[in-house]
Amino acid sequence: MDIVGNGFLARQLRPLADRHPDTVALAAGVSRAGGATDADFAREAALLRDTARRCAATGRRLLFFSTAAIGMYGSAGGPGREDEPVTPGTPYGAHKLALERQLRDSGAEHLVLRLGHLVGPGQPAHQLLPTLVRQLRSGVVRIHRGATRDLIGVGDATTLVDLLLGLGLRAETVNVASGFDVPVEDVVDHLSRRLGLAARREYQDTSAGRHVVSTEKLRRLVPRATTLGFGPGYYRRVLDEFAASAFA
Repeated sequence: MDIVGNGFLARQLRPLADRHPDTVALAAGVSRAGGATDADFAREAALLRDTARRCAATGRRLLFFSTAAIGMYGSAGGPGREDEPVTPGTPYGAHKLALERQLRDSGAEHLVLRLGHLVGPGQPAHQLLPTLVRQLRSGVVRIHRGATRDLIGVGDATTLVDLLLGLGLRAETVNVASGFDVPVEDVVDHLSRRLGLAARREYQDTSAGRHVVSTEKLRRLVPRATTLGFGPGYYRRVLDEFAASAFA
């Protein structure tokens, strides 16, 4: 597998580099759900267009990483499903959905994976977990009231990516997530206990409410997903591993 990119996700995929020779993984582009500019979005669209053109010319499959976060599924009336129309609630979600359509129209063989919130050592400082740890250390943590996130360990996500690629899927979209929405306040509670850090909490009222990601299709395609420990308490193990790396 050829990997385009050198960031957090690209590094996690490197152990798969000798597998799936028919695939090009596009693990580069916008990873910031908030604060990205139109220029950032345009650069990712251009990169996807160029990569899809090369894949179409060589007959290789393009693996594209989209999002299963609230920006994509926040307005869903129930669990966010891959086979139902979605109305993105953020510019980032709208951008990723537009790129999915761009890829489908490109003529390249492809597989789209909508990712939950990846958690693991070395993830970008602007993402949720590093931000919360940094705020806890500062003594003040800001919480969006009622917000939830679907957290998935990056190692588990990589395992699922490997298994999904091994199925030879084409022209499919699959959610790769735990399937359980965790209140951000519970995430802060667990990190605070695990790191031994107490902080004053400031609550902000936003439109970022609850959202649940459906993993029905993932579990049907990859039965092994049921052995990875996903459940209401799964996030605690993921946070424990992340907290250990924060003090390593």
